[in-house]
Amino acid sequence: MSGPRYAELQVTSQFSFLRGASSAEELFATAAAMGIAALAVTDRNSLAGIVRAHEAAKATGLRLIVGCRLDLACGMAVLAYPTDRAAYARLCRLLTLGKGRAGKGKCHLDWSDLAAHAEGLIAVLVPDLADEACGMRLRRLREAFGDRAYLALTLRRRPNDQLRLHELATLAARMRVSTVVTNDVLYHEPSRRILQDVVTAIRHTTTVEALGLRRERHADRHLKPPAEMHRLFTRTPEALARTLEIADRCRFSLDELRYQYPEERDDPALTPQETLERLTWEGAACRYPEGVPDEVAATLAHELRLIGRLAYAPYFLTVHSIVRFARSNGILCQGRGSAANSAVCYVLGITSIDPGRNDLLFERFVSEERHEPPDIDVDFEHERREEVIQWIYGNYGRDRAALCATVIRYRAKGALRDVGKAVGLPEDLIRALSSQIWAWSEEGVTDTQIRELNLDPTDRRIRLTMELAAQLHGAPRHLSQHPGGFVLTHDRLDDLVPIEPAAMEGRQIIEWDKDDIDALRFMKVDVLALGMLSCMRRGLDLLADHKGIRHDLATIPPEDPRTYAMIRRADTLGTFQIESRAQMAMLPRMQPRTFYDLVIQVAIVRPGPIQGDMVHPYLRRRANPKLVDYPTPELKDVLHKTLGVPLFQEQAMRVAIVCAGFTPGEADLLRKSMATFKFTGGVSAFRDKLVSGMVAKGYDPDFAERTFRQLEGFGSYGFPESHAASFALIAYASAWLKCWHPDVFCAALLNSQPMGFYAPAQIVRDARDHGV
Repeated sequence: MSGPRYAELQVTSQFSFLRGASSAEELFATAAAMGIAALAVTDRNSLAGIVRAHEAAKATGLRLIVGCRLDLACGMAVLAYPTDRAAYARLCRLLTLGKGRAGKGKCHLDWSDLAAHAEGLIAVLVPDLADEACGMRLRRLREAFGDRAYLALTLRRRPNDQLRLHELATLAARMRVSTVVTNDVLYHEPSRRILQDVVTAIRHTTTVEALGLRRERHADRHLKPPAEMHRLFTRTPEALARTLEIADRCRFSLDELRYQYPEERDDPALTPQETLERLTWEGAACRYPEGVPDEVAATLAHELRLIGRLAYAPYFLTVHSIVRFARSNGILCQGRGSAANSAVCYVLGITSIDPGRNDLLFERFVSEERHEPPDIDVDFEHERREEVIQWIYGNYGRDRAALCATVIRYRAKGALRDVGKAVGLPEDLIRALSSQIWAWSEEGVTDTQIRELNLDPTDRRIRLTMELAAQLHGAPRHLSQHPGGFVLTHDRLDDLVPIEPAAMEGRQIIEWDKDDIDALRFMKVDVLALGMLSCMRRGLDLLADHKGIRHDLATIPPEDPRTYAMIRRADTLGTFQIESRAQMAMLPRMQPRTFYDLVIQVAIVRPGPIQGDMVHPYLRRRANPKLVDYPTPELKDVLHKTLGVPLFQEQAMRVAIVCAGFTPGEADLLRKSMATFKFTGGVSAFRDKLVSGMVAKGYDPDFAERTFRQLEGFGSYGFPESHAASFALIAYASAWLKCWHPDVFCAALLNSQPMGFYAPAQIVRDARDHGV
């Protein structure tokens, strides 16, 4: 591209948490349109937003320079950019050190820490005035970083600004340090300045009017085209040219990060794949004492071949070792999630679901096309999960194990409350306005609702609050810890990503959430808690101690007619998943008689199927099989188990592939957009492709539109079939215990309180009704 060239080296995204006012997507799209050569995201003491920036850079074709702004304890601010993979690892370790010292959400670093990690980093001092302190800091910087030390020249739009820049440039020349231009960007376009003031006020827990000198003094902190930067810094062309020089030196990309599974071999002579195969066949012999059926043996061989081709054996071994620890300590657990419903996981004891009872395709979870690590969630007794978590830290080491973060984002209600406080609305008015919004709502308060509160929707402050709350909706507010998503590595984890202490004692988290982990193809094992497993553990122990009957989740007698008769009567108080009023109302209509009926029952009473208008069509077809119709044979293959109505995420993916010509990769993007509890609306982006693809394959346009609406229902809550199967197993086990041993079930339930929908008095009364 002809014309002046410029790279922006100082950009703050929303992941500086209540500092930046634009997302990485907005920043990169705007920078690409302006013709900026490269963009460096430099959030404060954090790399939390760098994966989002990496994805945005790939989407726009603009180069990302990985960076970070380090605010040291002495008041010195330095922009640090790793030039290679080793320097990036040092930057991650430096941030881990500072965060470990300061505690959750803070970072305490001294100059000596930065100097000790200086190798391979480019450092740019962010100065204020050309005074004695600045001179001393420049000298230190040059001694530690040599020719990788720079001084930033940035307009502050204050009196004598040009004189300040001239004095800084003179001081830098005297100290033999090169100068470089930065724009210190906080938002992608000028109109975001008001939102930036608001998030600053929220950060300081005050109003915009009371911010005083804490707010930015000028509205110039937006991205500018190269030509404008050259006009503003016409006297320092060499400092402008150095932006490109630094961009050229910083060649590190997140694509270089190579994730390595931990090694789990008991016998060093065997490879991980050989170890997994040995454990699998040993486990199969235990699961099938009369001999492994031919069909199961063929399935195991097929799954092991696929695991071997994709080199996922270490992952399965890791999950197996966690589950083995739990079982050896008498902690009840049950695997769920995609790969958990595989024959390999069943014989390894990771899950109690016999895949022979379910038609769950292994390739849907471990796919050669997607090249994504499998995803296994394991539920443990909620009272004893912490034992498992602390064992993981002890076994793998705190430098190789940490929980994922969860990015807490603004929802409509929270955004309205925080913006209202910042612009100075009275508390009672904020309460009245926010009462009009449902927690997960996409829309703000309408003009009609404002009038119903006897307020004027044209009032400037109310109007401004509504507009700014809409802009803030979905923005990251802070990092929290994932309920149990562990990232485990073979080498040091803090070479890949900074680690910080969680609020809870003895826990630590990485700065990235599960979407970031997915984007970089890291392994995650979900160590989750389930109250009903604590109850079932007590129940099975009581059954063994007092009645001499020994069972686990896998050996409870399957397909018991008496248990299903009790479920059909909705006599399910205290059981798992099928105990709510909504479930009880559905059970007599569903009339479950088999395990798969229970899988559907668990999945159908969810916001997704209800909003997608799938419940009534399914019930009508179940009552009258003549109503079941499939426009095409391929649709029958996908939907025959659910009578032509898509109820599960996996079915939605297969409909997209079979009926609309999606590739498996595109179908997976569709699945991600439907993931549980995401902001709804993600599915809508696929509407045109899905509808036009189905019409092109000969489907009726109305049918295609109806199919899309059903899939869109999954946007708010789509349930995977694999999870429904795991939950159905625990639901069945709890119902079996209640049916055959109501005294044991009642005692176990009372000893596990608080749990579920019902008070102890109701549980006792129900037990009396069952003759206890």
